[in-house]
Amino acid sequence: MSKEKKFRITFNSPVVLSIVAISFIATLLNELTGGVSNMLLFMTYRSSPLSPLTWLRMLTHIFGHSSWTHLIGNMSYLLLLGPMLEEKYSSRTLAAIVAITAVVTSLINCLLFPNVALCGASGVVFAFILLSSFTNFREGEIPLTFILVAVFFIGQQVYEGITVQDNISNMAHIVGGIVGSFLGYHLNRRERR
Repeated sequence: MSKEKKFRITFNSPVVLSIVAISFIATLLNELTGGVSNMLLFMTYRSSPLSPLTWLRMLTHIFGHSSWTHLIGNMSYLLLLGPMLEEKYSSRTLAAIVAITAVVTSLINCLLFPNVALCGASGVVFAFILLSSFTNFREGEIPLTFILVAVFFIGQQVYEGITVQDNISNMAHIVGGIVGSFLGYHLNRRERR
């Protein structure tokens, strides 16, 4: 008698899966509260630096999404790229990358666009996209894939930021891409030593 192989579902990427779960809950809350939960907890905008919520929202705005379509678009990229990055860099490092990206995009949004509220994981998605192009990095080399990804993704965001009027924060995409590039370069440079 041969033993049947049993398959089991594994929690293979705790940081990415946690972001997806929290984002789902935040989007559901946003729908149920008519947008109040996003304004209170899951959206960053210029507000009093004396309010603890201002500082909390610098991190939590990545969980809030304006619609289910917005959520699904961002989570698809995170689920595609995140597990590979989490395996390569570790859960702790990936969580730090997510936090750094969230805070940097929030600060730049508040400084440069004081009348714009920002929500969603788009900055993190672009950080992951550019970070993933450094997976085969070697000291003294710049991967051609990184150059092409930067040109296509960041170039598209600059072009759309100038020519298209919509509710998409091209700034968050560009800043997330820059953060991912910077961290990808430095993490891989240190790893190769």
